Order: sequence, then C-alpha cells, then structure tokens
Amino acid sequence: MNLNNIHSVYFIGIGGIGMSALARYFKFINKNVAGYDKTATPLTEELENLGIAIHYDDSIELISQNFKNPENTLVVYTPAVATVHSEYQFFLNNNFQIKKRSEVLGLITKDTFCLAVAGTHGKTTTSSILAHLLKETGTPFTAFLGGISEDFNSNFYFQGNEVSVVEADEFDRSFLRLFPDVACITSMDADHLDIYGDAETLHQSFKDFVGCMKPNGKLFVRNGLPIDGVTYGIEDNSDFCIRNLKIVHGTYVFDLGTPEINLTGVKFNKPGRHNLLNGLVAFAMAVQAGSPPDRLAKALETFKGVQRRFSYKIKEKDFVFIDDYAHHPTEINAIYDAICEMHPNKKVLVVFQPHLFSRTKDFADDFAESLSKFDSILLLDIYPAREKPIEGVSSEWLMEKIKNPNKKVIKKDEIIGEIRSQNPEVLVTMGAGDIGLEVVKITKEFEYAN
Repeated sequence: MNLNNIHSVYFIGIGGIGMSALARYFKFINKNVAGYDKTATPLTEELENLGIAIHYDDSIELISQNFKNPENTLVVYTPAVATVHSEYQFFLNNNFQIKKRSEVLGLITKDTFCLAVAGTHGKTTTSSILAHLLKETGTPFTAFLGGISEDFNSNFYFQGNEVSVVEADEFDRSFLRLFPDVACITSMDADHLDIYGDAETLHQSFKDFVGCMKPNGKLFVRNGLPIDGVTYGIEDNSDFCIRNLKIVHGTYVFDLGTPEINLTGVKFNKPGRHNLLNGLVAFAMAVQAGSPPDRLAKALETFKGVQRRFSYKIKEKDFVFIDDYAHHPTEINAIYDAICEMHPNKKVLVVFQPHLFSRTKDFADDFAESLSKFDSILLLDIYPAREKPIEGVSSEWLMEKIKNPNKKVIKKDEIIGEIRSQNPEVLVTMGAGDIGLEVVKITKEFEYAN
C-alpha cells in the first residue's frame, strides 16, 4: 500500500494512546483525519482541538462522506474494538483498506532508520528518553510514543522523517510488523497470556521480533535475558554498564562505561533502578544512531519524564503523592523498590486498580505478594478494558490472597476519604485503567493540605 495515494484516514478507536499518535502524524502530513471512540477523554479533546472530527456513537451515518471512498481512504483500527462493531463491518463489507495500528506503524517506519523499543515493561519510558536524547543532540526524527512525554507534552514528535522512534508492542504480536535498524529488549516477563497461552510462546515471539530486524541491525538486551545481543546493566559486566552508583539529593550520580569510553559523574533524575536501566539503553541506542556520547550524557540529566510513570504529583516534606501506570507484579515491585530507595522508612499507602480479568487471574498470587509489601492497600474494582468478566475473578477475590491485614476494596468515590483517614506519608496510585482520571481529584484535594 502506498500511503501517498491515501487522502483520508479514519480511526476506529482513535482515543487510544498509540492510535492518537498515528492520528497526529496523519494530520501533520495534511491528510483528512477523523474517527470514532467509545468515550471522550483529554486525548480525544486534544485531537479535536487539532481539527480532527470525532464522534462517540457507533453509527455509520456519523461518518463524513470524505471517508466513504474506498479508493483513497485508509481505515485504522485497534484490536480493542470488537469486529462486530457496525462501523468496522461497514468498511469491511465495502472493500476499504483496513489495517491494524501496528501494520500502519510498520508501513510508515519501514523506509526510515528505525529505533524500536521492545519489552514487557519500560517501553514508553525508554522510547521517551530516547526521543529526548535525539532531540537534545540535534538528530531530526519522528517519534510515536505510548505515553505523554513531559518533555514534548505529547505522544508524538515530528522533526524529520529519516529516523523514527517507536514502541515495539508485544500485545497481539504487533511488533512483528516492524523492521528495526536498532532495537532493544528491556524485559520478557510473562504477560498477555490471553494471547500467548504461556511464557515460552511469549519468549519465542520476542525471538521472532529479533528476526524482523533489518540486515546488520543492532540489538541491545538487558543483561540476563535469554537472547543474544549487546548487553546493558548496573554494576555488572555488561557492554554498557552503570558503575559507582550513588544517590545525591534524590538524583542518581554514576559512571557510565561503554565498549569505547567511560563517562564519569553522569546524572539522572527519574527514581527507580528500572528507570535507570531504561535511560541506559536509550543512551546506548542513541550512540548507535550516531549521537555523541558526551552530549547524550548531559541530555540524560534533563529528561523530565512521562505522565503516569513514577510521576510526583505532590512532593512535600510530610506528604508525597506518586502516580504510576504499573499494572503487572514486576512493575509493582519496581515501584515499591524505588519508593524504598528514595523515601526510606516512610508509611506507604497504595491505591491499585487491577487491569483486565485475565491478567488478574493469571498473576493473582504474584499481585498479592507484590501488594502485601506496602503498609496499606486499597483495591478498586478490576478495570475490564476489552474483556468480559471471568466468574470468580474480582478485587475481593484478589484481596483475600493479600497477606497484609491492612487491606480493603473500595469504590472510587471513597478514595479521598480513605486517604484522609489513613494519613500516609507516601501515597501511590497505580494501574493502567481509568484510575488516572482520579489523580487530578486527589491532587487538588491534598495539594495544599500539607
């Protein structure tokens, strides 16, 4: 398919974080763009402010005539939308070109020098750091991000089309549509077992992804993962390695060794060793793309972060409020470790919204173990996203597995009252569902209370 022959692009599920980045791209290159989504959100509002028409009822009548010509219209859909959706069926039955988001991303980036970030955790932060590093060192590029970068205040950045930065998403095997020149794998923990069935099949999919790389492509792999590549790690024998790590006034200070040079006194401000590893591999990928290491090291220090990735909403002496997208036991453990490192011996309350019935079922014991570490746990109902309920799987069921007695299942309208009564020193909200919409209310309520 030649994208030059496409005049109009219609999105089914335009409000998703990955879909909205593609919508921005097509709008930026002067295509007609419109779409459907189930509900209005801050993301859809921003798209509408760009002049993109969006409606929220599944109705063929609401699709503009501009998007009803099969010869010059591309339809992009997300797997989160059911195939019985009437708009999807209309385009299908009328011979439109219909492609998944991942296929379109592959088409856009195939002829670019593509930098792809893969892994079950850390994709969005790593790709956002990489985009920041390339911008700060003067590389023209396009970035499609899975979160809102605080450096760009967007999930999309366009400053040239020869180099691209993308997330290589393992969900639905989407990353097999990409053809990277440089790639990394941050992690391969079992996840999306509704798609893969077991961890072994997931691991094979990552190996298949490596097979999609262009000839002479360069792969970076976190030290310890069962895939060959250039390794990166902390205080070990990796090819790219952080050594002599210290925390000074809440900032990581360290030496950074590469196969060619050693840099001293490098600084990075995002808490958590998982974020430090993300920064390290973004640095390595940017070096491979031709950026000078000394300038990259300076740029690492100025990375602001990604919304909902260990985001400080309130940071006072007596009260800290952190919000994070964590929705897997490994990610919850990483957040807990980061809090212990940056805010030792503080009383920590977590408000967690489980994401997907299948994930809650598959990792219930691991979730229980991870959550039990916090001083107190508040659980919201499971966020279903694309799924139907699974009998017997609920937040009450998960709560019974948590060993810590300081636990409770609550409704959203009870969050603020519970926080007030428990009076934590550190509050953390976690989850990949709509818990992010509660963060504004919590911040407003406690911003000046301390």
